[in-house]
Amino acid sequence: MPREDDDALTWDGDDDPTLDAGVDDAPAPSRLPAGYTAVGKGSEALDAAVAPAQDSPATASTVDITGEPAPLGNVALVTFGVLGGIHLLYAVGWFVGGQSLNLVAQLFLEPAGFTAAWLLASLAPLVWFATTLVLTRGAAVWKRMLPLIVGVVVLIPWPFLMAGVR
Repeated sequence: MPREDDDALTWDGDDDPTLDAGVDDAPAPSRLPAGYTAVGKGSEALDAAVAPAQDSPATASTVDITGEPAPLGNVALVTFGVLGGIHLLYAVGWFVGGQSLNLVAQLFLEPAGFTAAWLLASLAPLVWFATTLVLTRGAAVWKRMLPLIVGVVVLIPWPFLMAGVR
């Protein structure tokens, strides 16, 4: 006889044999292509089937059993978002800071030249961010983060910080 406090842990029909237990009986592939390392659930069986004479672990890339690249972790995604937000704020800072310098710049520079430089400076953080993401698409996460952090340091909107908004 079940105890009274165990009733809360069961549900009528839990012992029904027709329920799917979630076990997948699909056959696992016997080998991975050269240069790949299995990770995740079921990778032990694949590692045992792979010949030891294949590529060294240093040259193998991390992939899922399905053959797709491993997704970015939560920390990496949040960091990319924060760095993207900083670059976006820098673009706004260059735009606003350039507007505040417009009157002073017209005294010393050609207006068309100043406008072109102002717009290019405003777009520079966005171009830096997009170019870094495109050119480092298959690289390790730290190799993608490093140029973005360098961009945060190099692209500081000095006109906005020095002159502010008037």
